This record gives sequence, structure tokens and C-alpha cells, in this order.
Amino acid sequence: MDEIVAHARRDHPDEACGVIAGPEGSDRPERFIPMLNAARSPTFYEFDSGDLLRLYRGMDANDEVPVVIYHSHTATEAHPSRTDISYASEPEAHYVLVSTRDDAQANHTGHEFRSFRIVDGVVTEEQVEVVETYMFAHTGADDVPDLG
Repeated sequence: MDEIVAHARRDHPDEACGVIAGPEGSDRPERFIPMLNAARSPTFYEFDSGDLLRLYRGMDANDEVPVVIYHSHTATEAHPSRTDISYASEPEAHYVLVSTRDDAQANHTGHEFRSFRIVDGVVTEEQVEVVETYMFAHTGADDVPDLG
């Protein structure tokens, strides 16, 4: 959670995006992969096609899948938009959204953090429970510019 929020704050006012990969079939997030928002937009995100190809090749080579796909919303609540729902293509992934809008003072943390499953256009919110602190292997962090 801390890594995602830090990435979202770093990229604000643009949306941040990335993936947390884990062993296939485990639903266990292990490798934090912040991505560059190729759209460089405060209202939309997209993975660069070359980065996405490298991401999936790397996951395939490590027998990994995207356990978490995350992005931020900079001016709205942390809830999937129609665009987010239409682009959701990983039915087993947890879609995590963090809002960095000015009034996102959920629990006085300065952000709103929520998780969803999106399957065939149906959105189901999941309870977020941090059960332990992971020391992630980082991949691609040097590729994410510090815009702050």
C-alpha cells in the first residue's frame, strides 16, 4: 500500500499506474513494478505498449501473473471509471485505485485506497486488509520519473 501511495503522490497531478506481480495461482503480491503513464494525463492512464510487452515477457519468464493492477485518480474518488471498467482485462487481478484529490482525507491519511475485482464489466469492491509488510523486489523504479 505504501509503495502504491508513494508512486501516486510522486506522479500527481498525473495519474500513476503499475502492477504487482506474483507467482501464478498464488494471489500473492511479490514484485512491485511501477510503470510510466504513457498518456501523462491527470484523467487517464495507459501503459506504454513496449513497456507492457516487456512486463508480460518478464512475468511469463518468472511464472508470474499480475496480482494487482493499480492506478491513481487525481481529481475523483478511488472508484473505477467507465473507461477503467472497459479496459479491465485480467479477471483474476485486484484492481487497486488510490485517490490523491485535494479532499481525499479518508481516515486523515491524505488519500483514499480501494480494491476491486472487475470481471466482464461487473465491479465488486473488496475489503483492503494489510496483513503484513512485504519487502518487494523492485523492477522499473528507475524508469518512473520523480515529477515532484
